[in-house]
Amino acid sequence: MALQLVHITDKGDVRSSNQDSFCARISSFGQETVALLAVCDGVGGLQAGELASTGAVRCFEDSNVIHVDGSIDPIRDIETINLELIFSDLEILERRIAKVTKTARMDKEAAKELDFLQKVKTHLEDGKMAITMEMENEDEEAWMSTYNLLTWKPVIYAANVAEGDLADDGESNSHVQAVRKYAAEQNSEIFVICAEIEEEISELDDDEKKMFLEDLGLTESGLEKLVKASYHLLGLMSFLTSGEDETRAWTIKIGTKAPQAAGKIHTDFERGFIKAEVVNYQDLLDCGSYAGAREKGLVRMEGKEYIVQDGDVILFRFNV
Repeated sequence: MALQLVHITDKGDVRSSNQDSFCARISSFGQETVALLAVCDGVGGLQAGELASTGAVRCFEDSNVIHVDGSIDPIRDIETINLELIFSDLEILERRIAKVTKTARMDKEAAKELDFLQKVKTHLEDGKMAITMEMENEDEEAWMSTYNLLTWKPVIYAANVAEGDLADDGESNSHVQAVRKYAAEQNSEIFVICAEIEEEISELDDDEKKMFLEDLGLTESGLEKLVKASYHLLGLMSFLTSGEDETRAWTIKIGTKAPQAAGKIHTDFERGFIKAEVVNYQDLLDCGSYAGAREKGLVRMEGKEYIVQDGDVILFRFNV
């Protein structure tokens, strides 16, 4: 099957690449990756020098599709994958510990980091993911962010189900319920997907895809579910800009103020920010135009302290 490997960056960018197998190499993805999904039937594997993370687990029974372990147990699969990621992270920590140890005797900051490294190492050796470890201060947060540990990245679990389980979003599937419970305990996200359906709709144009999903009683594809889950997990949202040539969405962190949102488009917009003309996208659609929205008093002026809301359509005024 030809499915997509998708990763979400810390800037909110969604990138994907076609892969010829369910378990795919991802060593080409850089340190900016914060959420990653490789659609997988069974258990993924790590090879020497290869960075990998698997977020999709099989949650359907089919005697014609043999699981690598002979039975369906998504929690076992997740724990197997996590163990491989932990081993990879321990190798990273061992190298960092060896480096910091050389300066720890003469450098108080290095000594503090060494103590922290040992604490993280113990946490991982106990079979726990780094992301479940509580940071005690800003120094620990800063150190951890530089290690690029795979188990420190947010995780989104994709429950791969049969077509019949899509209608109720896996509510009647005991395997999906087990993954939901596990994800909640790990502060992770989960969404339900049918890899077979995703393969079919990947070959359709937008209109055909919409009709296909409607026939199944669905409103969105698995890829769209992934993007939503990723945004929620990473605390991201989008605002829009619209002109004669194009309408474009810009991804920002929730809580971003107007000048910083403007800077997402261009640094000059932030540096010379004056004000923002804002209208809700649904109001704009209902009115049919900016002029119509203005006539109804739906376009408002916002200043530097305005916190941009998801779905805002914004025209920035600036001067440099």
